[in-house]
Amino acid sequence: MSAPVAYALVFTMAAVGCVAGAVRARRVEDAATRRGLVALLVTTSGWAASHAVLLLLSGRSAKTAVYLLGLVLGFSTVFAWLYFCSAYTGRSYHRRSTYRRAAVALYLVVVAVKLTNPLHHLYFTTGFVASPFPHLAIRQGLFHWIVTGLSYTLATVGMFALFETFREADYDARPLAVLVGLSGAPVVLDIVGYASPLLIDVIHAPLGVAAFAVGTLFVFEDRFFAVQLTDGVEGATIFLDDDRRIREFNDAARRLFPALDGAVGDPLDALPAVAAALDDDDGVVDVEVEGEPRHYVVTENAFDVGQGSLSRVVVFSDVTRIERHRRELERHDRQLEDLARGMRHELRNAVTVIRGNVRSAAARLDAGEVAAAREALRTATDTTDRTTRLMNDFATLAQYGQTVTDPEPVDVPRVARAAWAGTDHGDAALAVECEGSVPADPARFEVLLERAFEFFLDSGATSVVVDRRDGDLTITGDGDPPTGDPEQYFEYGDAAGHGAVGTALPMVRTLAQVHGWGATVDPDYRDGVRIVLTLSEATGF
Repeated sequence: MSAPVAYALVFTMAAVGCVAGAVRARRVEDAATRRGLVALLVTTSGWAASHAVLLLLSGRSAKTAVYLLGLVLGFSTVFAWLYFCSAYTGRSYHRRSTYRRAAVALYLVVVAVKLTNPLHHLYFTTGFVASPFPHLAIRQGLFHWIVTGLSYTLATVGMFALFETFREADYDARPLAVLVGLSGAPVVLDIVGYASPLLIDVIHAPLGVAAFAVGTLFVFEDRFFAVQLTDGVEGATIFLDDDRRIREFNDAARRLFPALDGAVGDPLDALPAVAAALDDDDGVVDVEVEGEPRHYVVTENAFDVGQGSLSRVVVFSDVTRIERHRRELERHDRQLEDLARGMRHELRNAVTVIRGNVRSAAARLDAGEVAAAREALRTATDTTDRTTRLMNDFATLAQYGQTVTDPEPVDVPRVARAAWAGTDHGDAALAVECEGSVPADPARFEVLLERAFEFFLDSGATSVVVDRRDGDLTITGDGDPPTGDPEQYFEYGDAAGHGAVGTALPMVRTLAQVHGWGATVDPDYRDGVRIVLTLSEATGF
């Protein structure tokens, strides 16, 4: 194959690649991006084709005419490139009338100089050379170098806009940056062709544009348009095709779901939590990020952009603060409901017990049985006291049941002794065998300890010990543990009916939960009862 034919074939392939890209680019949804990209590829295709024809023609006049046509098309690619770059990167330069009028004026002036070159020869002159093969050589004039410098400067501005967008995109945009670099790489061939006989002295830019078109529209199309579609969108996004297969995702999504690596082409079920959230009415997925649970609303939207396999986008919106508040309200409401249910049960029982004992006392007095009447009245009084405590618990929960938002360091020994002083402990003794503080609300923490102490005292404890074990706070008493499953005593509905325990343990757990702690009974402790407060890591304790 002769050298002219080989050169012509290369430029013909570039023209074909640009035509194929222009056809595919017509499916781009964004009108401005579509216009700019199609214009760029159509004009570049014509420019490449003019190079191919130029190399195969033999007459000087025909060659000169084709060369002039290529010059006109080649200069137009600069403005199509700038239009595309501005639209793709979300800038508004392509819409500003001032810039558009200036571009048209500049283009017409340069084209006029090029078309009238046979009269003034300011742009180029022609002559035949034999190396590297016989062809029409173009000797460029001063005006050519001015226009060429301007063209490369403007093209570089567009490339800079693309590089900036790729750098800021939350994607691995390195392949796209390489493609943009390839579009400008042929300038090296231009320099070699001008400075040596190894290559012909022509503009090789169509080759770079063709490589850019094929790469972005056929190889990395999903990522190329994913970057544009999510420009300025913060947070994780995953793109799907019509069959809900994973096609593309950004780095934020990869950080949330490491399983995305290698999942391109897999169904969304590869992320079961996400798939379940999309099918759930709440649409919230829980994710652990750096050891902290976070909550995201998941939304899926279909769109018709006609570009490759992207047809659905899944967007994750961080609603951690809102979701925590919602769940806290639900938790608080459940606690109030449980306590109210327990109160209703207890009040009904209390009324029955009080009414029965008062009637019994009256009957005993009528019968002269003073001791029995006194015992009946004492039972009624005890029932009233227990009911009053339950009402006080309800008031305490209403006051302190919300989550602590601004904890402060609270000295454990000092608060423990203050809580102990608030109980009717009789001859029982308190020992605080630890030092330090915990981040807590002082009032809530004191009530928590006070109710824990009341539980132990009601269970017959003669000594209570506050200590630290494996980072947790423990409260241990030597009294008798509750019978059965200890967990039932943490439920308001169950605990209210147990006179010996009452609502002490449910209140302990509630006041622990508002601090973000857990409260359980140690099942392995056999010498009494041990309550374990599982504190958060950052206790300062």
